[in-house]
Amino acid sequence: MLDRTLKFLAAVALGIGLASPLIPALAQDKTITVFAAASMKNDLDWMDYGAQHKLIKDDTRINLLGNRLVLIAPKDSKIGNVTIAPGFDLAKLVGDGRIVTADVRAVPVGKYAKAALEKLGAWAAAEPKFAMTENVRAALTLVARGEAPLGIVYETDAKVEPNVKIVGTFPPDSHPPIVYPAALTVNAKPEAARYLAFLRSGAAKAVFEAYGFTFLVRPTS
Repeated sequence: MLDRTLKFLAAVALGIGLASPLIPALAQDKTITVFAAASMKNDLDWMDYGAQHKLIKDDTRINLLGNRLVLIAPKDSKIGNVTIAPGFDLAKLVGDGRIVTADVRAVPVGKYAKAALEKLGAWAAAEPKFAMTENVRAALTLVARGEAPLGIVYETDAKVEPNVKIVGTFPPDSHPPIVYPAALTVNAKPEAARYLAFLRSGAAKAVFEAYGFTFLVRPTS
């Protein structure tokens, strides 16, 4: 997942060069450190931790991106599109198989999955059929290999794996909003501020949306 994150950030960095002729020269002399969780995961707790311990500049904090929670199956699965709504019987759908997602106690995507299923009234019956993984990439891989008939992951992860298909999308109001915040650290240099400004630009919006993210801010340019 780290490899995918680095490729994603590289794509965004490439966009910087396209956005301004001044940035390439700057990039030759300066290094910008971007703190991003594996898979760009939506861990708001860490951003809140940074704010509470005065590690970030609060006035620069924005909710930059959004994502969706989806149910996936192997690409050749006989399971077709399903409507995920109150009363959704996930346990019946998976039958004797297993449902994979990241650890519902510790990993954001797992927490979202549990919250959504509880809201929909499907968690109690489905819980015994869950197999927890270390992260969302591991869950995605198990479904892609056909080792699990169903999985719950982020839409952006599902879209980059050709061996899975999305069979259902969880209602946005069934779980807390999936948000990717961004902020400058308290010791951020001017070039970091320019990078954050670029992340809010129309050029960056095009890159993010190509990866399946929802752009939550009004583009600045």
